Amino acid sequence: MLCLYTVFGMELRMTTTFPSISISTDRLVLRPFDMADVPAYLEMMNDDLVTAWTESPLPYTQVDAERWVRRIAPAERTQGNGIVFAVTEFLTQRLVGSVRLLNTDWRTLATEVRYITAPWARGEGYATESVLALAEWLFRDQRFERIELRTPADNTASQQVAQKLGCISEGVLRNARIARTRTENGTDGGWTDIRTDLIVWGLLPEDLEGVAEELADAGGYGGPHDWS
Repeated sequence: MLCLYTVFGMELRMTTTFPSISISTDRLVLRPFDMADVPAYLEMMNDDLVTAWTESPLPYTQVDAERWVRRIAPAERTQGNGIVFAVTEFLTQRLVGSVRLLNTDWRTLATEVRYITAPWARGEGYATESVLALAEWLFRDQRFERIELRTPADNTASQQVAQKLGCISEGVLRNARIARTRTENGTDGGWTDIRTDLIVWGLLPEDLEGVAEELADAGGYGGPHDWS
């Protein structure tokens, strides 16, 4: 998609959609979702930690998963809001998470990133690895200037991903997100909404310099709490 805008009387063209691509790392492939991902995606989205920290429907149904794969995820790209990737293992092709860009501002070349890791893949550093690959592609190939992360104040795992990537904490949005917590009857599937602060992190192209090397020197991407 192209849009036109005028600067000092000159008409300029600006791309407003990301290309449909896949991104590979040593261990992962980031690619568009397909219908074969539905069973694993459905299981991932019904995990307690995913339910607690995302805004997904509750409970997450087969219909929700199919709608995500068929319509919602592809539309994020075609409508210019961002792009959605299924994160899969290179060797096994199994789904281990998702990563997405959203709230993209094409004028300022800035966007927000969110990520989820499946419960069967936590502790491997997949969130850090996939977001790093996406950020490198975004800054290098798409010439973007800023990525923003917003992590709930109590979600220390998500904050660790931001820190590993070299993100800079820029402030707190008070009471800005609704999360979920189990009720006293949690064994019966009960959940209740709670308010939470959001920590805002910024990542600029220069912040990524040397990050991959530092992670390698530290033993890789993984960590016991690296899930979302």
